[in-house]
Amino acid sequence: PPAVPFSAPQKPKIPWLSGYRWVMLVVVIGIVAVVIWKIFLSPAPIEVASVERMKFPLPEKPSIAVLPFVNISGDPKQEFLCDGITENIITALSKVPRLFVIARHSTFTYKGKPVKVKQVSEELGVQYVLEGSVQKSADRIRITAQLIDALKGYHIWAERYDRDLTDLFALQDEITIRILNALRVKLTEGERTFGTPPKYDKQDLDCILKTMDAQAHFTRANIEDNNVARRLSEEAIAICPEQLKPYSHLAMFHMLDYWFGTSKSPQESIKKAIELNQKSLAVDDTRAEVHGFLSQLYCLTKEWDKAIAEGERGV
Repeated sequence: PPAVPFSAPQKPKIPWLSGYRWVMLVVVIGIVAVVIWKIFLSPAPIEVASVERMKFPLPEKPSIAVLPFVNISGDPKQEFLCDGITENIITALSKVPRLFVIARHSTFTYKGKPVKVKQVSEELGVQYVLEGSVQKSADRIRITAQLIDALKGYHIWAERYDRDLTDLFALQDEITIRILNALRVKLTEGERTFGTPPKYDKQDLDCILKTMDAQAHFTRANIEDNNVARRLSEEAIAICPEQLKPYSHLAMFHMLDYWFGTSKSPQESIKKAIELNQKSLAVDDTRAEVHGFLSQLYCLTKEWDKAIAEGERGV
């Protein structure tokens, strides 16, 4: 009979991922995931602020500082948008009397500087700090925001929003509402209305963006930027003459023209500034900043009674 080829006995095949090997694989994956989270994904540890080191007494009601949102668009020309969003959130929060909000002029001293939440909390005397970033691309905008409890050293709330640019103001109010909810600050019936802003079309948006850009140029307080702000304000008025802020900004141009000594007729510049602010208040008499502005202008014309009255109305 033909010889049968010899073959060694074969061991039964055991799946590689059987038994304890499955357990070991799961453990290894878990360890790798934790390491990746700790190194790359987890939020940086936050140093806890000290009440004893605060330069101002901590208010009894919830207190918050809104840091200037960071421009991550890669376009320096979008700085005005970041500043405008920050200011609008500060303004919306400041309308809630059960909340202590640090003014824009104080928080913007940190703009462009690497600061820690602990430092902001102790220097301004607040418990909560809001920080965020803005990225604009064509007609889309991405905003990230995070609310931090500086006294406990952890994030209370964080969110990222991707929206159409026309939804900008609705988005700002949505962020404001989320902050108030996180701080458990209840709104009255009248205060809830700011959570439903009107819809804006493309023309309105162009006007609003020009107005925000003009505001950014005014804050730099120099002759060149003042002239740019005037042009932007006039363009905004031409697009949407029913909007009120461009008139106040144009009034600001005339006052700065007076202060810079670049006006051909200083008294005429102050007169125009007063007229523009009065036109704005004729439509909406509740704008505190315009009453304050008028108070300054009446001081320049030495109309002291009017200056006091406008200042009191603003307050």
